[in-house]
Amino acid sequence: MSEPKIAQKAPFVIEVEPGTYAWCACGGSRNQPYCDGSHRGTGLAPIVIKVEEKKKVAWCGCKQSIAKPFCDGSHKKL
Repeated sequence: MSEPKIAQKAPFVIEVEPGTYAWCACGGSRNQPYCDGSHRGTGLAPIVIKVEEKKKVAWCGCKQSIAKPFCDGSHKKL
């Protein structure tokens, strides 16, 4: 399994609508923070979550969070 690329050293803070989201775990997606299939062949896979209500989400941008797919501040240590 390969290590994820750091997409950015900050979270992607986005207001999301209810629905299903696939968070990019590899860091290679051109549609950050969401998966575009760039992980194929890396051994990494997106994390799919269901959001039940409209809310602001801080998606992990550095791909190092323990609380994946959400930011836990790990980017501050990079």
